[in-house]
Amino acid sequence: MHTVVVLALERVIPFDLSTPLEVFARTRLPDGRTAYQVRVCAERPQVDAGAFTLTAHWGLDALASADTIIVPGTADPAAPLGPAVRDALRAAAANGTRIASICSGAFPLAATGLLDGLRATTHWVATDLLAAAYPAVEVDPDVLYVDNGQFLTSAGAAAGLDMCLHMIRSDYGSAVAADAARLSVVPLEREGGQAQFIAHAHPPTPQGAELEPLLAWLQEDLGRELTLAGIAARAGMSTRTLIRRFRDQTGLPPLQWLHRARVRQAQHLLETTPHTVERIGAQVGFGSPTAFRDRFKRTTGVSPQAYRRAFGAAR
Repeated sequence: MHTVVVLALERVIPFDLSTPLEVFARTRLPDGRTAYQVRVCAERPQVDAGAFTLTAHWGLDALASADTIIVPGTADPAAPLGPAVRDALRAAAANGTRIASICSGAFPLAATGLLDGLRATTHWVATDLLAAAYPAVEVDPDVLYVDNGQFLTSAGAAAGLDMCLHMIRSDYGSAVAADAARLSVVPLEREGGQAQFIAHAHPPTPQGAELEPLLAWLQEDLGRELTLAGIAARAGMSTRTLIRRFRDQTGLPPLQWLHRARVRQAQHLLETTPHTVERIGAQVGFGSPTAFRDRFKRTTGVSPQAYRRAFGAAR
């Protein structure tokens, strides 16, 4: 039987811990047999889980007999990884064990060096921190999970469930995975990645900077027809100077800043109004519904219709 060992680190996030426990433990083969044996291990018998204290029945030696190891997120992703845990994970990896992280569990997994040179993800709130802390890891902030074969990482919360179902499908096929998904009352696959869940901030507007009045003017009416030359004329500078100043003060080229502002406004309208997608695209300045849909999906990972289904207020 396939053995899944969930590693409970100090200040483990209970939701991340429970996801693999419930999903794998409830998975059944077509003949009714249990598909996985699931265990929880820890470096010490007692683990701080925030609202409660967890008692782990297995120590780190359980990792050596695992077919799959799951590293849930912790409340303090920047906490140093103890050498005993690091060595146990590296030894398991050397034996070919599949290792996956959920949410901020990518941080302790990255601390082992096992993700160096690989693509990985974590909760979108922490992707910049992960990239800064582990520059050898290629961090993808837009996906629900990344499967590198032996090593997998998932985004936050429910994305861990998506990854577990993906692993079940890899182990036993789509029929078993679909049954596990039905038991969890979730779709086997979700549309898009975690980009759709990111709370996209307004594009940067540097306070007191030379461009602040121009950016305020752009933000006032995003639906107006604008060109790079027209923006430069409004600013009283050449297009070359405008591009340079924009990059210096916002970190973005002018039109990319404008596209981000328009998509952010479109998100707000999709969430709060019953207007059609076509009308919203025109309101925020896109020349055609196709251009609006393409840009919106490129930024958020899903179509405007899918975004509204997920985040629009019920009416």
